[in-house]
Amino acid sequence: MQHLLVEIKARTAKADQIRTFLEKNKTYFKGVDYQTDTYFKVHKGRLKLREGNIENHLIQYYRPNQAEAKTSEVLLYKSNPESTLKQILTNALGELVVVKKKREIYFIDNVKFHIDEVDQLGSFAEIEAIGNKGEHLEEDLRAQCLHYQQLLGIRAEDLVEVS
Repeated sequence: MQHLLVEIKARTAKADQIRTFLEKNKTYFKGVDYQTDTYFKVHKGRLKLREGNIENHLIQYYRPNQAEAKTSEVLLYKSNPESTLKQILTNALGELVVVKKKREIYFIDNVKFHIDEVDQLGSFAEIEAIGNKGEHLEEDLRAQCLHYQQLLGIRAEDLVEVS
């Protein structure tokens, strides 16, 4: 199934404050994931392989580069970390970049929150309002995302374009 999501990504020096808000607001804490995202060279959209101790997916998506709430159309393929998928994709497409991070994962209903510590880049917060294409309206997901951006005190000037 194709997912539709609206998300923001922001640099943050307030990871502790965001964590406290999430813990006080009865979120579901999925855990801490140590992830390696390998981005591959593709002609359309983006393609990355996420390898972690919680999340393992091949992710194909379309998203604009903009430092504001952005809409993505996402296809996920649950991958097996023991497979040769990464080597096959590297051989066929070539690697664009590899990003390693420690990610805390929280949920409130269909909204996913990340607190990331990204190697060589610093601390980031993400909010993703997730729906299914054809079942959820982009406007509703955008409103959810912006609502939590305001509650968490994430300023527009801290938003980033990163993938």
